Amino acid sequence: MSLNDPQWGNRGGDDGGGRRPSQGPPDLEQLWRDLNRRLSGIFDRRRGGRQGGDRGGDRPPVEFNPRFLGGGIGLLISMVIVAWLASGFYIVDASQRGIVLQFGRYRETTDPGLRWRLPYPIQSHELVNVSGVRTVEIGYRGSEKNKVLKEALMLTDDENIINIQFAVQWFLNDPVDYVFNNRHPDESVMQVAETAIREIVGKNKMDFVLYEGREQVAVLAAKLMQEILDRYQTGILISKVTMQNAQPPEQVQASFDDAVKASQDRERQKNEGQAYANDVIPRARGTAARLLEEAEGYRKRVVATAEGDASRYRQIQVEYARAPEVTRSRMYLDTMQQIYANTTKILVDTKGQGNLLYLPLDRLMQAAGAVTAAPGAPAQEAAAPAAAARPSAPVSGDVPPQVVDKTDVRSRDTLRQRDRESR
Repeated sequence: MSLNDPQWGNRGGDDGGGRRPSQGPPDLEQLWRDLNRRLSGIFDRRRGGRQGGDRGGDRPPVEFNPRFLGGGIGLLISMVIVAWLASGFYIVDASQRGIVLQFGRYRETTDPGLRWRLPYPIQSHELVNVSGVRTVEIGYRGSEKNKVLKEALMLTDDENIINIQFAVQWFLNDPVDYVFNNRHPDESVMQVAETAIREIVGKNKMDFVLYEGREQVAVLAAKLMQEILDRYQTGILISKVTMQNAQPPEQVQASFDDAVKASQDRERQKNEGQAYANDVIPRARGTAARLLEEAEGYRKRVVATAEGDASRYRQIQVEYARAPEVTRSRMYLDTMQQIYANTTKILVDTKGQGNLLYLPLDRLMQAAGAVTAAPGAPAQEAAAPAAAARPSAPVSGDVPPQVVDKTDVRSRDTLRQRDRESR
């Protein structure tokens, strides 16, 4: 309801003389006007007493009522106290924590929601964002092209200079330590990150930092940074260290690229040579092992054959001493059997005057073997080779034919000579 509403504080009992009724709340506007009028009268009376009474006689004297003045001041003080107490309310978001300070000393930590504390100057509060991820850039600002060489240039273990740019992401895990133990948290994280990365780079070689060990360097740097921050109780937790760029300085980039290409060519040729060696050496070793095994087998076979021949000779010698003629005949027959077993044989009529009898025994034996191997074959197919092997001329004479070799004419002559001797 507006203060200018005539129904508030003036409920029919006002006689226009400025006096408030005995019932209902006081009229604030009337009280304020009475207060101003009385204060004006007091100051005018004081000035009139110093400057003369002629000006003071122009205004009628104002009657001062201390009851009205006391009521207005009390109401004003009450409003000030209410506003002062209301200033103690504050809101903590879900991603924040409230730190309440009493006369500058830590009092408590408040959770998200509507909170109240004692008003200032008794107590105060600070809101700290504990879930937001903050990022600090080392060696560059904003973009990789905007380099900060003072931070980026580092010395490796093999006395080479490299240019490293990386980013550190962090957030809070203890708002109390963060508020009371840190004056410039971003600067602290930056200095700790630069210290940690310089220590790790200084303990490793350039090739390890630039190529195969980039991820490992980032992990080691995050671990060392966290150890340093925990030692100083900063309340900061390192989330991730990301290597943006790692390369030699621009002044030696071309020479470094040439050296890298030469190193890659060397590694490639070494790998090719190793691959060739892995292909040739096992085959050579296998061939050598095979030759050794074959030689060993040949040696054993020759030794065994020689031993067998010697044993057989001794046995033959004993038998020959007992029966020379029988032993000679048996040796002759065994030799002939061994010779004819490996040659093609035909039968011819050596005594008769008729046509030559051609009887290929090898083919006949092969045909007989085929019939034996396939007993279910038709009789015509089995008899075809036998028909082809039949003689083309009749056999004349009563004397049985002799077995000779068609490739050896001297054996035929030998048979004829033995035939004549037998007659």
